[in-house]
Amino acid sequence: MTTTTQLTTAAPPAAPDPVTTTPQPAIRGRSRTGASRLRALDGLRLLAALMVAAYHFGGRSGEIAQAWGSSPAQQFPTAAPLFAYGCLGVQIFFVISGFVICLSGWGRTLRAFIASRVSRLYPAYWVAVLLVSAVFALPWVAYKALPPSDVLTNLTMLQLPLGADRVLGVCWTLWAEMRFYALFALCVVLPGATRGRVVLFCAGWTLAAALAQAAHEPFLDTVLMPEHAPFFIGGIGLYLLHRYGARDPIAWAIVLVSWLIGQHYAVAALWHAPSAGGFSYRSTAGIIAVVTLGFALVAAVALGKLRWANWRWLTVAGALTYPFYLVHEHLGWVVVRALHRGAGLPSYATLMLTVGLMLLLAWVLHRFIERPLTPVLKRSIDPRR
Repeated sequence: MTTTTQLTTAAPPAAPDPVTTTPQPAIRGRSRTGASRLRALDGLRLLAALMVAAYHFGGRSGEIAQAWGSSPAQQFPTAAPLFAYGCLGVQIFFVISGFVICLSGWGRTLRAFIASRVSRLYPAYWVAVLLVSAVFALPWVAYKALPPSDVLTNLTMLQLPLGADRVLGVCWTLWAEMRFYALFALCVVLPGATRGRVVLFCAGWTLAAALAQAAHEPFLDTVLMPEHAPFFIGGIGLYLLHRYGARDPIAWAIVLVSWLIGQHYAVAALWHAPSAGGFSYRSTAGIIAVVTLGFALVAAVALGKLRWANWRWLTVAGALTYPFYLVHEHLGWVVVRALHRGAGLPSYATLMLTVGLMLLLAWVLHRFIERPLTPVLKRSIDPRR
């Protein structure tokens, strides 16, 4: 299976906890409205996931060209240049993840935090790894399954540092999420979350990541993730604005510095000079615009500007995002090939139907895997809950 370049393959964060605000003391800038779900953030998750799907199905070359029977640029001559920006959905996911992990980790014990992360990450992931492996092993499927040893290694979610091939191309983002969780747990959750400690964490990680980039030391790069850190940190800064109010200059400084550094890494990774042989061309202005839009949308949620988007279906959308993200790419190859080359459906009809079927499969995984197994796994790790 061909692996993909990190910043050009996308991924949600791995399923955060339900996004709710918690009742806060009536002090300056804190929520006085009691507990309420941030449904608009659920909608942003699904939007980012659909951006990623558009990229995987119509904004890049590779195995998807085999599924279509030709380059996606030929299938979608007008839309493919726009689909190519869909890979930036992963940066938006990381911003959302920074916001949600800071929210959900505040006031939790280390054990409860670990239980929450493990129980949200693994059930759907285990099933997705086994399902994709089983489908690829079918004799009439054109894609090759990995050896059993690699499949079993993938169940740990540590296949990248262990050097095993990936069952799911998108799993590199889960590895980034795990490292973020570990850093946040050790530096914030373990000693106890406070505003000062979170600010110090953001400042320290920003500086350490910049030093790691300058040092060109692989171990430091692995731990501190210079290219991903500004998006996680930016999300944390936006949560501080949500928690303490828009008049917090330090939180705004965290967000601004993170955006400045984040756009730098996004442009460095995704921009290239125009080339006749290249599949797509992303302009510098386009990359910056998408990164800026991601920060702006999460900021709108943080500051209550999207409170009107409180539709119940957005909660369902948020729940489907993680399982959809896990299964859509590789199983989508199989569905695209069957619908377009097998059944002869037009390109756009195939794209829409494939996304719809992957969302339906995501609902099945959420309903019959995540909902029953998540609380069981959580209680087994933290029986005191």
